[in-house]
Amino acid sequence: MKSLAALAAAAALCVSSVAMAADSIVHAAGGGAWTAAQAESMYKPYERKTGVKVVSVDRLGGLADIAAQVKTGNIKWDVVELYNAAEAVKGCEEGLFELIDAGKLPAGADGTSAAKDFLPGTITACAVGNVMFADIVAYDRSKLGANGPKTLDDFFNTKKFPGKRGLYKRYSPALEWALITDGVPLSDVYTVLGTPAGVDRAFRKLDTIKKDIIWWEAGTQPAQLLASGEAVMTHSWNGRITDAYLKEKKDFAIMWDGQAYAAGFMGILKGSKNAAIAQDYLRFASGTQPLADLVNHIAYAPVRKSSMSKISNSNPNKVWLPGPHQPGRSFVVNTEFLADHDDDLNKRFNAWLAK
Repeated sequence: MKSLAALAAAAALCVSSVAMAADSIVHAAGGGAWTAAQAESMYKPYERKTGVKVVSVDRLGGLADIAAQVKTGNIKWDVVELYNAAEAVKGCEEGLFELIDAGKLPAGADGTSAAKDFLPGTITACAVGNVMFADIVAYDRSKLGANGPKTLDDFFNTKKFPGKRGLYKRYSPALEWALITDGVPLSDVYTVLGTPAGVDRAFRKLDTIKKDIIWWEAGTQPAQLLASGEAVMTHSWNGRITDAYLKEKKDFAIMWDGQAYAAGFMGILKGSKNAAIAQDYLRFASGTQPLADLVNHIAYAPVRKSSMSKISNSNPNKVWLPGPHQPGRSFVVNTEFLADHDDDLNKRFNAWLAK
């Protein structure tokens, strides 16, 4: 019988041979600053290591585009960005993704096993986490100065802050934010949202600003809404605003109160012809160094504990990383709740939009 070491070596050689036989894999991600950051910390280093080019394409959120490819067998993407654990869990249950062998994920650079090095909940059956990001409210200081919004309640206060508000065209975090500003304690938000009366309450609050909302779908749009003056403030992902501030010298500010933070994930489409290479890429991209290197390019926190020690205190993105250390109220997105209630809340949200 072959030794475990021999079997492991053979498996590694097999993956390497497959990788060298392919020219490229396709990674569908969010575009803009986020894709640019991944290119520097993941795509290019992986190509240098294996010779396999990672080709990036932009995609919006949701599982519909993934389901269409898998169910028709017309697979265009290999690796796909998932915006939360709810998408990862639901997609896995629906058979849209390949299984991830957590035992093959690399240990941390300090020797800590992957199971202990990754933050809780960031390794699922069909996806592996990469970063922690936050849903936040942002505004342009050059237009509002010191009189910008201070709390999440200001997002809903159209008398104090007249003008349009940008909001992601999805029910979350809109419903959570609506309940918080309607007086629901942070600890009770998902309990209330789990009841018909709570859902009604959230939509009644959203009704108060519905006519003032500009709905966005791509991560590049919030910064554009602020820069053009179309929106007086906007919901965004924290890294996009930080990138515009540090690199494009936009005088944007983050209003941290109400931040909802969660993990982003990577999965592999079921039926990908490059599944073996994609698995190898995920193991590389979720390693200690690539996740630490991401922070050199965008202010999203790595999901590996060992990555944090490799981020220099002089890194300008470090002070912009999301989490409870930032001022104001904050909460962790309950992805298990959202996965369980996704169909009902999505139908209700779409019906509300159509009114």
